[in-house]
Amino acid sequence: MRGIPSLITDIRKKVFTEVARLAYSGQDYTMAEDLPFVIVPGDQPLHRESIFLERAIAGERVRLAMGLSVRSVQTRSLITEGMDHAAIAQQYYEPPLINIIPYACHACPTNQYRVTESCQNCLAASCQQVCPRDAISFVNGKSRIDSSKCIRCGKCAAACSYHAIIHLERPCQAACGMDAIGMDEHGRATINQEKCVSCGQCLVSCPFGAIVDKGQIYQVVRSIMNGDKVIAIMAPAFVRQFGKDVTVPKLVAGLKKLGFAHVVEVAIGADICAVEEARDFVENVPEHQSFMATSCCPAWHAMVHKLFPAQAKNISMTLTPMVYTARMVKKEEPDAKIVFVGPCAAKKLEAIRENIRSDVDFVLTFEELQGMFEAKEIDFAALEDDPDIRNAGTAAGRGFAVAGGVAQAVVDIIHEQHPDMEIKVANAEGLRDCRKMMTMAKAGKYNGYLLEGMACPGGCIAGAGTMLSLDQATKAVEFAQKASNKKNPLESEFSGMAEELT
Repeated sequence: MRGIPSLITDIRKKVFTEVARLAYSGQDYTMAEDLPFVIVPGDQPLHRESIFLERAIAGERVRLAMGLSVRSVQTRSLITEGMDHAAIAQQYYEPPLINIIPYACHACPTNQYRVTESCQNCLAASCQQVCPRDAISFVNGKSRIDSSKCIRCGKCAAACSYHAIIHLERPCQAACGMDAIGMDEHGRATINQEKCVSCGQCLVSCPFGAIVDKGQIYQVVRSIMNGDKVIAIMAPAFVRQFGKDVTVPKLVAGLKKLGFAHVVEVAIGADICAVEEARDFVENVPEHQSFMATSCCPAWHAMVHKLFPAQAKNISMTLTPMVYTARMVKKEEPDAKIVFVGPCAAKKLEAIRENIRSDVDFVLTFEELQGMFEAKEIDFAALEDDPDIRNAGTAAGRGFAVAGGVAQAVVDIIHEQHPDMEIKVANAEGLRDCRKMMTMAKAGKYNGYLLEGMACPGGCIAGAGTMLSLDQATKAVEFAQKASNKKNPLESEFSGMAEELT
């Protein structure tokens, strides 16, 4: 559903906008009690059976957008319960990051084969013939599947000449590469937080908008309003996320209208990261470790630690582009507040790690930042261009946003420094494929390889906080790469800074 405007995207934007508007207004946070009535006006429901249910869901969305947890339906409390703690500018997320609002869940069918109206009552009856459990019979001229006998092998669907048998699977479960989605006694989806790595793919796959991540919009705006020097560091996937006519100079101007002091490209941190990972690979593979995995994607990193702990030592120890960039900025401006703006839900949890908290103060997704633009009614067309985006990255650094881009940058650096060295690469997109790749690596099939894992199919440009389709985002990154004056990370003036930032 990413890149397709819908009622769900409209609701999310409205929630983010109203939370940001409240923060900019300077009113007491208790005014958040009124936001469900602003988000869901009138007296008739738009998409649920009751306007009261719509407002209850909106209330939970407001809480989550402000970094608070979902309330139990068994407990009577205000929307603002706990906001005295969450309203401070220094507030970090309290896990879990990804949450399901129970009464917003549709309790979708899970892993079923069903016969549709396309069944032609054909003479071949292939579906019945191939069924190993005699689960298929014909009733009133139509094929029927006995769910108590069905073992969900899918042979009937494959055999049907008319494609009249479909496989129904919960979108959130299908999207979760960690098999972390279960269900409660009412058939509603639940998340096993022990398995979840906060990639957010379930969030963007839920057609009912029942899955929501926590945010820091309120805290970012309050920090700006309190007079802090707040600096936005923009992930490489940011290009054209806010409209095809919103050029980088227009976006910088818009960010300054929001109150950001200035804007920095995280692609410079990607350049440093690529140089360091290239060094790690040359020094360690295969003499000291059988293969090396890239370190950039926090959900991939968490997946390896959860499911392949013995192989986790093969992940590069290099810091991520977000951290390198934040440390560079704080080295020059130690009192500044750093806001990482990107496509990724998992970056929110990376930022609260004990060794990173002092580097990255806030994390916003592109969607959340769009809410801030809406709240301040920013008209990009009316803004004067502001070319002051600092420390532009190389084409390779900008390419980190696309699947395969990290490994390619590392390979290009190694080939520049060691022209005759052969580099074997394997990459996987989506956590299911990442798990398969790591299983092969564990079995010794990828000895000597550089492995790149991306939790989101397509790479960072397909993260849970993006607003463009995969095709649009890919073209936008390619455009940004072509616009760069420098191609290889070794050409970056910051390429040798890793040691002083570590």
